[in-house]
Amino acid sequence: MIHYQSMTKDQSNKLGEIDRSESIDLIYEMQDGKLTEVPINNECQNWDVELLREMQERFIHELDHDGMAIGAFDGDLLVGFGVLAHQFRGANQDQLQVDLMYVSRNYRRQGIGTRIMNELSTEAKKRGAKYLYISSTETRSAVSFYQNNGSQLTDHVDEELFLKEPLDIHMLKEL
Repeated sequence: MIHYQSMTKDQSNKLGEIDRSESIDLIYEMQDGKLTEVPINNECQNWDVELLREMQERFIHELDHDGMAIGAFDGDLLVGFGVLAHQFRGANQDQLQVDLMYVSRNYRRQGIGTRIMNELSTEAKKRGAKYLYISSTETRSAVSFYQNNGSQLTDHVDEELFLKEPLDIHMLKEL
């Protein structure tokens, strides 16, 4: 049975337990404010050492600065997690970002990601946010997940996040 709990920065070593691998058959690109489908045939591999270290650093940074993380555990095994960033964004400073969000390959499509999104949404609302800002990888699975959980494309792309990952699909979820 999956249980959910807040995570601490000391648990950053558990991020390597997530199997982020995925077969990707379609990505999206933004063209004139609309999503355009681009068929591809790619296998996204699991973490490499450098990417895992980068994710752990982002995780720790957010928790050190009053962000928060929710983990989904199957026993002691971390099978999903999401991180709510600490920094308010947007013209009205009423958005908090979903900074990281992963569910292990064998645990996808079981409601784990939705439960994590709901927990992050509840916390963001408690902190005074009116929206979640999502900078999603461009894969069909990620974009569809966020759209199915109430997110919509935004016309007001966060410039800092866009510069970090210009291929991402930028969305907002109203809380």
